[in-house]
Amino acid sequence: MDLLDEQLVPDHAREIKAEAREFAHDHIEPNAQEYFQAGEYPEEILEAGRDAGLVAQDIPEEWGGRGFDLAQLLALTEEFYRADAGIALTLQLASFGCEITYEHGTDEQCEEYIRPVAEGEQRSGLAVSEPETGSDLAGMQTRAERDGDEYVINGEKYWVGNGVEADWITVYARTGDNADNPYGNHSLFIVPTDTDGYDAEHIPEKMAMRASKQAHIEFDDCRIPADNLIGAEGAGFMLLADFFNHGRIAVAGHGIGLAAAAIEEAWEFTHDREEFGRTISDFQSVQHGLADMLLEFESARTLTWRGCDHVMNRDSAGYWAAMAKTKATETAVDVAEQAMQFHGGRSVLNDRRVARVYRDARVPVIYEGANEIQRNLIYRQAP
Repeated sequence: MDLLDEQLVPDHAREIKAEAREFAHDHIEPNAQEYFQAGEYPEEILEAGRDAGLVAQDIPEEWGGRGFDLAQLLALTEEFYRADAGIALTLQLASFGCEITYEHGTDEQCEEYIRPVAEGEQRSGLAVSEPETGSDLAGMQTRAERDGDEYVINGEKYWVGNGVEADWITVYARTGDNADNPYGNHSLFIVPTDTDGYDAEHIPEKMAMRASKQAHIEFDDCRIPADNLIGAEGAGFMLLADFFNHGRIAVAGHGIGLAAAAIEEAWEFTHDREEFGRTISDFQSVQHGLADMLLEFESARTLTWRGCDHVMNRDSAGYWAAMAKTKATETAVDVAEQAMQFHGGRSVLNDRRVARVYRDARVPVIYEGANEIQRNLIYRQAP
């Protein structure tokens, strides 16, 4: 079954979708279980993705990328995450945060930091969450103090993709304490990872998406040039909020890919396995379960592509991004759980794709803003 058909995909994104499907079939699927078991960073697959022109290619052509728009990125994301979420996350994190700089930074910043990522010479990261603060963007405590021609950063960041592997990361830090305007107290900075006072270590082994690596970072009088400020001081919250609208559509794509994988596994298993002299799929209760999975999947995918269109057109972007992210990621959890139930005892075996999908599906409901926060946004921004 081909759940990720191209009917919903805009014409201009279908070529990228085909490229992504071929790459996923050749490079991600055959290695997914091995990397999940080992929990290793898939460096060779990342290099293959760069060679194929499918990594960091949302970067505009003027800075060395292919200029993928959000629809092209979503088409690619569905295919990659259907093949394996951990490897897919590593491929997408190679340019994480770059959008903030190429949309709001200077030409000099883009030439020095964005072009090398697009050309596969460097990788980036984004540091927002902290050990004691996740969804509260206005409450982040890592601080950047201006000292002449430099900023001095002190504090901690957590769950930073590529915090160890990246050449530079975008850091969200407090630069003010105005209680009357809590949304104007933070700024965004480019921080090279070889800067004195930057210390990162991998977060211990995770239960899911094990082929991607996240880090805990400590900043101890980490000095960077004042020119590494992205945009205006105090604009960090608003810049990040806009960035997350795009990111949440991509995360909806994570959910769609995972849900497709779960349904594929459930469909194949129930049509092959026999119980009581007939295949499991002959039982009406199983048929109804599979039908419900398809209903939820198609609803989530349609909403995701509709959300993509609204975000691209800046039409109630926050509302639609939150809707798409919540529905798609929760659908992935629900269909993965049902797929596990259909597999019975075999579902818990480590060598089963369905077990990997079930673990991985639990993660996107949390990152890029937990779904409880998304529901707040949906309610507050409802038309």
